[in-house]
Amino acid sequence: MKKIIALILVAITAVAVLAGCGSTNTASSDSTSAQSTEGDWNYIKDKGELVIGITYFEPMNYKDENGELTGFETEFAQKVCEKLGVKATFQKIDWDSKEVELNSKTIDCIWNGLTITDERKENMGISIPYMENKQVMVTKAENADKYTSAEALKGATVVAEKKSAGEEVAQSDEFFKEATYVSVDSQAKALLEVKSGTADIAVIDYVMSIGTIAEGTDYADLKIVEGKDFAKEQYGVAVRKGDTETLSKIDEAIIAVAGDKTLLKIAEKYKLADLILFNVENGE
Repeated sequence: MKKIIALILVAITAVAVLAGCGSTNTASSDSTSAQSTEGDWNYIKDKGELVIGITYFEPMNYKDENGELTGFETEFAQKVCEKLGVKATFQKIDWDSKEVELNSKTIDCIWNGLTITDERKENMGISIPYMENKQVMVTKAENADKYTSAEALKGATVVAEKKSAGEEVAQSDEFFKEATYVSVDSQAKALLEVKSGTADIAVIDYVMSIGTIAEGTDYADLKIVEGKDFAKEQYGVAVRKGDTETLSKIDEAIIAVAGDKTLLKIAEKYKLADLILFNVENGE
């Protein structure tokens, strides 16, 4: 684990150095971009808080029975912010407008099961990955053995959160070519549509299914379609494009929280230990 952390720190340092070496050319060719991110870390440090854009979904960020915000991402972000020396302040956002919120400085980062994609790397700065995920199909339990082929989806209504990894799967994977796709504004809404019978299948994050459709929950009558996994992916934290200093500090803090086994303990609490990308339990 120490060797892995050392290599990652070297890579982070190299990125920061390269970004610094190229700052003059970047400023001359794209002054607007440079101005929008110049001094972001000082701005965050001076106000003493990192404003984190989230949506509510278990087990990542959600309200407990006392109305308090909790979840894997909530606790993870709080520990990282402790390392950074700032307060973690959570701001609920419209996921469809997350980049607008970020660039307007309504929030300082997006930390809410954000899938790392090439497109997002072009528009935002993305941290080192810390967790794996995949997309799964959720349907009513009595239909779980039914939707196992593309032909079986003919005439079925499939829902997913707009501009999510689930939507990309539902719109581009050949498996769904016979289905009718409808976007909704959240993963929770996608599950509600299936539960109420207005949709047949929801394509959602596997991590959400862990805490949402288990026995004893409101969605215990729903089930994952076994053997149908899509779009294996990794999660990261997004900051404003070009903000290499803040990104570097978040990366270092993530590694520190993983290195002292705090990340593993939080993941175990939310039954996500098998998905984290730092195997600190065995010292690797």
